[in-house]
Amino acid sequence: MLNAIPTPLMTILLLVGSNIFMTFAWYGHLKYKSAPLVTVIFVSWLIAFFEYCLQVPANRMGYGHFNAAQLKTIQEIITLTVFVGFSFFYLNEPLKWNTLVGFGLMVAAAFFIFKK
Repeated sequence: MLNAIPTPLMTILLLVGSNIFMTFAWYGHLKYKSAPLVTVIFVSWLIAFFEYCLQVPANRMGYGHFNAAQLKTIQEIITLTVFVGFSFFYLNEPLKWNTLVGFGLMVAAAFFIFKK
């Protein structure tokens, strides 16, 4: 079934999954300020393991369909998208206009990076 998914789409799906894990590994502990730092670091590393299990195959698979700059751009836009949702829904932080403007500028950057 996974072989039926085109490689560029599979690359993007794997990068979305890896970024969800990465965001929780890097920022999920912010809700648990009373947890010991050593515990937080250990749990973050465990979560990051699963991020790498998706990110490494995504980049390996996607390289060739995308160049390295395109892969990095896709990853950064996915990271920002996932993080905006994470900070709004998980950390209950408000979505501000300057965040949206910054995200829009990243989309503009992606336009130029992918332009032939």
